Amino acid sequence: MDAASPSLFVRRLRVISIGFTPLVAVLLFLAFAPNRLQVSAGSDGAPTRAAAAGRADQPQTRPASQKAVAKIVVDYPEEGSVFPPGITAPTFLWRDGAASNSWRITVSFGDGTEPVRVTSNGQRMQVGPIDPRCVAPTNEPPQLTAKEAEAWTWKPDEGTWKTIQQHSVKAPARLAVDGLRDGKPDTVAGHAAFTTSADPVGAPIFYRDVPLMPTQNTEGVVQPLPSDAIHLINWRLRDIREPESHTVLTDVPTCLNCHSFSSNGKTMGIDLDGPNNDKGLYALAPVARHISIDDNEVVQWNTDGRAGKMRVGFMSRVSPDARYVVSTFTGSSLEFQKAFYVRNFPTYRFLQVFYPTKGMLEVYDRTTGRRQPLPGADDPRYVQTGGVWSPDGKWIVFARALAREPYEKDRPLAKFANDPNETQIQYDLYRVPFNQGNGGAPERIVGASRNGMSNSFPKVSPDGKWIVFVEAKNGEVMRPDSQLYIVPFQGGAARRLRANMSPMNSWHSWSPNGKWLVFSSKARGPYTMMYLTHMDADGNSSPAILIENATASNRAVNLPEFVNTDGIDDIQVPAIRIYRLIERALDLEDRKDYAGAAGVLTQAEQVTPDDARIHNDLATVYYLEGNVDNAIGEVHEALKISPWMPQGHFNLGTFLLQSGRPGEAVPELEKALDLNPSFPTGEEALAQAYGAERDDAAALTHWRRALALDPGSVNALVGAARILASSAHAELRNGPEAAKLAGKANELTGGKDPIVLDTLGAAYAEAGDFAQAVATAERALALATDAGNSALEQMISARMRLFEERRAYRN
Repeated sequence: MDAASPSLFVRRLRVISIGFTPLVAVLLFLAFAPNRLQVSAGSDGAPTRAAAAGRADQPQTRPASQKAVAKIVVDYPEEGSVFPPGITAPTFLWRDGAASNSWRITVSFGDGTEPVRVTSNGQRMQVGPIDPRCVAPTNEPPQLTAKEAEAWTWKPDEGTWKTIQQHSVKAPARLAVDGLRDGKPDTVAGHAAFTTSADPVGAPIFYRDVPLMPTQNTEGVVQPLPSDAIHLINWRLRDIREPESHTVLTDVPTCLNCHSFSSNGKTMGIDLDGPNNDKGLYALAPVARHISIDDNEVVQWNTDGRAGKMRVGFMSRVSPDARYVVSTFTGSSLEFQKAFYVRNFPTYRFLQVFYPTKGMLEVYDRTTGRRQPLPGADDPRYVQTGGVWSPDGKWIVFARALAREPYEKDRPLAKFANDPNETQIQYDLYRVPFNQGNGGAPERIVGASRNGMSNSFPKVSPDGKWIVFVEAKNGEVMRPDSQLYIVPFQGGAARRLRANMSPMNSWHSWSPNGKWLVFSSKARGPYTMMYLTHMDADGNSSPAILIENATASNRAVNLPEFVNTDGIDDIQVPAIRIYRLIERALDLEDRKDYAGAAGVLTQAEQVTPDDARIHNDLATVYYLEGNVDNAIGEVHEALKISPWMPQGHFNLGTFLLQSGRPGEAVPELEKALDLNPSFPTGEEALAQAYGAERDDAAALTHWRRALALDPGSVNALVGAARILASSAHAELRNGPEAAKLAGKANELTGGKDPIVLDTLGAAYAEAGDFAQAVATAERALALATDAGNSALEQMISARMRLFEERRAYRN
């Protein structure tokens, strides 16, 4: 029956690990947490030193005939705020319900230093600069709220602010704002006490700076950003001691998404889309002043290397020593859309809902090139996501919930974030020992689980003492109701951070010294801004401090992350040049112009001669062209450059198998599976190679492994059923099981595949049901005849005669 077996390799064998990921739809979501209005105000009034004794924070004496008509309300900074040392001067905000036309601003100090006094004519809070490229019909320019429109501002000059910071470390400074009407007191003073911490931030902040421009096509499909606006995404670095951020990467014609840095500051990981919008790629590059992401620094998450196949690594995190990457994968049998709930909305205010409902944690080892599930976080009954490392690399903390289908039949699709029609999922936080990739028993984190809420996006403090996480009603990360909570690493009582605002608090990151947390919020409008909060030794946070001038007021800041480095000047992505060539080759290949595709890939080889994936891709084109010898030669070149490349070993094995050399194919396919154990197509190929070697027992073992990874594979169902139905070895045959497997394959193919029906007939015969065997063979014969497949007709006819004689078929 082997001659009639469907070839596993008619499908595309492309193995390009060259583009970057997670999903323009999928992981652009990470790109669009909004950013708010910028405030701007200049210094107005020179500070003067008090000549007379007295405390400036005491109420001013007013004539008995006058009454205060209003009280000043200081909106920023909040009482108890803590500023990091060296941060640029903030914009102070207050509201005055009286008809004041000037204000007396006094900052007094607890160390006895003479107060700073300034008289200001005031300036209204204003919307900051607008990026005209990011104006679209689907968004609106930032606008002040009614409360903000009432606010007055004062921004101390550099010298004044330096003085304030110097004298507010050991004891709080106290801000007092008095309203004046024609120079006379007109209000009750407003007050706010704040301090400057002795703890430096100690590291710059890397973040994405994105426009919010949802777009809807003629079919009603919404994308967070139109493809012609992707180049507007910036990646920026901010030293809080500087007045503005520095753009390190911009004008990239493809999507980069989630990023993470090793805690030692030496390695950056980032998603990057590759050729044909491939979402299965990830880059790991050394951190330097000038970072260059070359193609040989790109990891391909796709297990079989086919471009565009969505095997996305979600929320990938680089280990503290930069050797490993932990990420969320859908498993070998699920495509992205069957494991993630995704809804994009036409409103820029909250334009995307995105979270996994199925998936497991897998760990990639950079030294071996292997990726494998992490025991303890790979249970198919659950969705396991958002894994992060403890500082010592011994634990991984992650979110877990019961797995479920991302979309429910007959349930309306959500129309906005937190719509009750969203698929409901509440995560609990767990931790699991890493144990050099061997994992262990998962441990539920008390205080961050079973609380009726969804607990996600954990981040462990650098001292390993605390976990800060997001708590929301449903889903994870960027939720309108998301709040930051802190819990001991071992578990215990969780506490809401004082720094929380409304709406949305998320995308948090610890500073390397563990003294500060940076996070994003929409507290000042739909265009997300980033804030700092000081964290003390007991896990208490201070009110939020705005990092001003992070971007234009109509752009969003998201994914802020401290980087343990002296700085990054720029990031270049030369790999993209190669991807443009590969896309051309793929277009030619789709048109079956294999010679043209080979020519373009040869050009790419000349640009990057040491790129194993280019050689491997050229091998695929040669194979499709029918030039097997050249294909084998090119894949050998690929493996000389990268012997740990599973796709290369897989391709070489399949080329050898299809060339009638199964004995040589077996070790190559075994090597591919050794490097990438979760590879169902590799298991199928190895099963077929053992079958060609007449080793039915080994073949059946690998067919079963393929089914364990991908229960819906028709190839694996048929392959296993053939051996169970017709092997020459009686101990391997099992008619009922064969009928069950072939029956499932028949259901999946709608009863219209003659080869599946032929296998099902043989299974019925082995089970002793010859009437069913004959009837099934007749249906198979009719389909083969209709298809004009005379060779298959002859084989089915021969087997049908056996069944009519009440004899089973033996291979």
